[in-house]
Formats: sequence, C-alpha cells, structure tokens
Amino acid sequence: MKTQKNHRRVAILSFACIALLPLSALFALPASAASDAPAVALSEGWRFVEQDGESLYRASCQGCHMAKGEGASGAGHFPALADNPRLAGAAYPIYNVLHGRHGMPSFGKYMSDAQVAEVVNYTRTHLGNNYADVVTAEDVKKLR
Repeated sequence: MKTQKNHRRVAILSFACIALLPLSALFALPASAASDAPAVALSEGWRFVEQDGESLYRASCQGCHMAKGEGASGAGHFPALADNPRLAGAAYPIYNVLHGRHGMPSFGKYMSDAQVAEVVNYTRTHLGNNYADVVTAEDVKKLR
C-alpha cells in the first residue's frame, strides 16, 4: 500500500514537472530572444480574424503541433505535420480542421471556408511538405 502511494506521488510530481517545463523556458529566455520571436495575432470574439495561412497556423495549430510542425508528446500526443504523407490527400486535413480528430478540437465553426482552405494550403506547402494542388473554399464547403 505504501509503495502504491509512493508511485502515485512520483507520477504526480513527474506530471507537474513536465507540465511546468515549457513555462519555465519562457522565464529563461533572454529579453532579446523574446523580442525576436514573431508576434502572434490573437483572435477576437469567437471567430478567427486572421486570413492568411501562416497567421491562422500560428493562431490555431502551432500551440499543439509546434512552430515547425514537428508535433509533441507529453500530457497528450500531437502528431507532426512536418513531412507528413497523410497530408497528400487534401480531404484528410480539410476534414480534420473542420471536424477535429481524437483530441484535436473542431475549428469548423470558428473559421470560414476560405480560412480553412488557407491554413490547409499552408500546412501542405510548408513545414517540409510540398503538395502543389491548391485547396479552395469550395473544396472545404463540400466537406463541411
């Protein structure tokens, strides 16, 4: 019984350390590094105001999938979007952005069809991906 409590304490302590690690990194940055970071446009209200793919990625995707699309794991699993062959078929990322997948939230009610097309096009042509076929707002509308 005592070892079970110790295991539980170690697990809680480990989780707390992992959860606080990114926060501690913010305070360790020199002031010059923080000022060199690209500004993130925050959304107003319940709809995203960003219109271009890169800004939409930073506002809605980067928090989980990371700045370079490398993904992350820890308290959850956030798959890499960088060099991702699953993005070859445009319907896959469109559907996931609109409706969510596993732990990923749905962004369909927060983005217009044009915004979804922009962020999908950005992820498919950046982050080490090079899928040339362009997604349109009409493509998104069909999967909404």
